[in-house]
Order: sequence, then structure tokens, then C-alpha cells
Amino acid sequence: MALLKRNQVFYLRRRVPRRYQPVEQRAVVWISLHTDSETVAKNKAERAWAQLVEAWEARLAGDTEDADARYEAARELARLRGFRYIDIDRVSRLPTSELINRIDAVSVLADRPEKAEVAAILGTVPEPQITVSKALALYWDLARDKTFGKSADQLRRWRNPRIKAVRNFIATVGDKPIEAITRDDMLDFRQMWLERIETGEVTANSANKDLLHLGGVLKTVNTLKRLGLALPLGELSFKEVFR
Repeated sequence: MALLKRNQVFYLRRRVPRRYQPVEQRAVVWISLHTDSETVAKNKAERAWAQLVEAWEARLAGDTEDADARYEAARELARLRGFRYIDIDRVSRLPTSELINRIDAVSVLADRPEKAEVAAILGTVPEPQITVSKALALYWDLARDKTFGKSADQLRRWRNPRIKAVRNFIATVGDKPIEAITRDDMLDFRQMWLERIETGEVTANSANKDLLHLGGVLKTVNTLKRLGLALPLGELSFKEVFR
């Protein structure tokens, strides 16, 4: 780790490790330590390098086709640069001073700012949509208070009806983003159950349980992820005695 002085300011000069070459065009980096004191520079150098490595790691995580990973990487990159990640629409509505701070942060990153960091600071990475199947994956953690003290067998019997409900919905309507679920989708799902009840394949009680479990998953994710969606889940159940 070399410390060199330029124009009375110490810089850290270090070669880019091979691991980070896919996300860093420079072969060697120069990091200003913003001091003319060698003692202060030595104290700051290790932390400055660690921050740069963190940023490279976040870029690597974002170099993927997985929307969730890209979004989380953008949030982490923004945090490392001292900002909270917000989408570009909200960035554009920030007070002028805050907007300028973000633009200045982009301009001082390097001579050629990395696209991933620009996207993180300016909020151009779209938040991934929560599909019905993803909602179920999120639900297990969000609803973990409901599983305290359950044995492995009790946990399995608690999970299986919810898995079944979500699979049945996806088979009928598709794995839609939950924000895109319409009243017609829910009525189509109900109609599927009505036809199965009419043929004697299932009881109204079985259909109601599916509707209840699906609704529970979607409501929990909507509430605890603070999505603020108006889910079309009302007035769908069947009478327990169906004629």
C-alpha cells in the first residue's frame, strides 16, 4: 500500500486486484486522502481502501441479471457513498441542494464514473416487482412470529396449505406481480373453485381455506413490506353448506 504526495496532498496508490477487474477499468487506483500529514494519511489509508473494496464488491453483486440482486447492490452502493437509495422520480424532486450533492458525488467518483454507482446514487435501478411466488417466499420470514414453538411436523403442516393455495392461484391466473392482481383475477380464481365444488371434487370448506391462506400471504406481505396496495380480496368465500 503506497502513500505518495502530490501538490501537498497524500494519495493512496494501489493496483486493482484481479477479482475486481470486471467492474473496475483502471489498473491502478489513486485515492486522495485529503491531508498533507503523513501520520493522518496512514491512519486514513486502510479505511479508504476498505471502502473502495466494499464498493467493488457491491458492483460485482450488481453485475447480474437477477433483479433482486441488482436492486440490493444499488442500495448498498448508495449507502457506501453516504446516500439513501431512492428511485429517480424521487431524486428529481429532491431540494436543489440535495440533488446537487448527489450529482457532485457522481462527478468526483472518478474520471469515468462507473455505471453501477451512477445508477445507485441517482436511483435508476428499478425496484423488483413482488410476484405471487415471491410473496410466498417473503411471507415465511415476515410471518415467522406465527411459527414460534412449532415442531418440524407442525411447521410442515402450517406451510403446506399456504404453498398449495399459492400454487393453485398461479395455475389459474399466473405468477403476476401482486400489485397487478385485479378483481377479475380473484373472481377467476373463485370461479375455478366453484366449478370444482359443483363437480363434487372439493368442498366449500376446502375452497375457503385456499382463499383464506392466499389472502393471508398477500395481506401480510402488503402490510409488512409497506406496499400500500388495495388488494381485491373481499367477498370471495363460499357458504360452508353449498347447494
